[in-house]
Amino acid sequence: MRSAKIILCIFSVLGFYALTGAQQISSPSPAQSKRIVIAASAMLDGKGHVLHDTRIVIEGTKIVALDPKAGPVDYDLRGLTVLPGWIDAHVHITWSFGKDGKFAGGGGATQEDAYHTVSNAWVTLMAGFTTVQSMGSPTAFRDAIAKGMLPGPRILTVVEALSGQGEKTGTPDEIRAFVRKQKEAGADLIKIYASGGMRQGAMTLSQEQLNAACDEAKKQGLRTLVHAYRDAVRAATLAGCTEIEHGLGATDSDLKLMAEKGTYFDPQAGLLLETYLLNKDKYAGTPFYPATEEGFAVFEKILPMNHELLQRAAKIPGLKIVFGTDAVAGAHGRNAEEFIDRVRDGGVDPMAAMVSANSLGAEALGMAEQIGSIAPGLQADIIALDGDPLQDITAVRRVVFVMKGGIVYKNAARSSIPVYAGVQP
Repeated sequence: MRSAKIILCIFSVLGFYALTGAQQISSPSPAQSKRIVIAASAMLDGKGHVLHDTRIVIEGTKIVALDPKAGPVDYDLRGLTVLPGWIDAHVHITWSFGKDGKFAGGGGATQEDAYHTVSNAWVTLMAGFTTVQSMGSPTAFRDAIAKGMLPGPRILTVVEALSGQGEKTGTPDEIRAFVRKQKEAGADLIKIYASGGMRQGAMTLSQEQLNAACDEAKKQGLRTLVHAYRDAVRAATLAGCTEIEHGLGATDSDLKLMAEKGTYFDPQAGLLLETYLLNKDKYAGTPFYPATEEGFAVFEKILPMNHELLQRAAKIPGLKIVFGTDAVAGAHGRNAEEFIDRVRDGGVDPMAAMVSANSLGAEALGMAEQIGSIAPGLQADIIALDGDPLQDITAVRRVVFVMKGGIVYKNAARSSIPVYAGVQP
């Protein structure tokens, strides 16, 4: 019932867009499908290469050629850094603050909750993120964006997470049935909570239960993202799960095992905890969050531990570190701050940081043949930065051009907009 109410509210927002004459984004019309040429003096291809003085030719939703001589030029992005739209592997797109200013979670079914969700999607797209993986949002919202009914990043979503509760979670056969149920409900992936929070971190699923969940997901053609700390990191890797989230407490041996198994790793270097600390008055005392200053002081102690984990992970040969922010209320539209944390505090090479949110992120999503690179045959997801992130990582804050699927959503004059303009504090 709650899910149905959320869907109805979202569609009422769609009606609001139509009635108010807000910018209408729809599937490309014949006019929108015309040939588009973008000129770039510096282009990151998403795979670790820099191309100079080239032009990107787009027809409909896809890139059809890289041709330095193509013309006429429709969008002159010379002097900027052009690159594929970013991919955020871990967001909570429905999370927001309520009327009282306090954290309201993401399960609300009011019209205001729907407005917040639509706003979160918009500011995320404006920040340069053209694809995100949501840890739980209505499939109708995902589909509305896919059909062009509202603007927002391409969304892959969890329907219902598997929350580990020891034996109460169910037998392996019951867990397999749960995974099949998610497939039937339209889930793009399975989210698994295999341990407690960052402060406790004890395993909440057995090895046998994890094996069943990740094996059944593979049989159903679904990927698995596992919330895991300490011992759960190795257990999830041994279970053949697709991606490990967070990973605090992982040893070098655990990280090397992940590299050997080809397991993707999504640690968070700063944005999540920084958001909690910046908004502690809004989170304090709400479910799952501390009520006191002393409780939030724990986050300040954990922050350098996350930096240390990423520093070690970045040195493990072959470890596939993808870009995910765990964006919560207060972080939507600010996702790119995680790049700065990773480079500045985590010791990640700037180019590796970009690739983690481009071709490597697409690979982790099973979408490498569709997104993540600027190459013929792929979706025309293209952004431009006022600055060079390889020389100054803070350039990721200055996104002045956003195209998703061949449609331009943002084309601002360089040096003319404040950072994160329009994003709610």
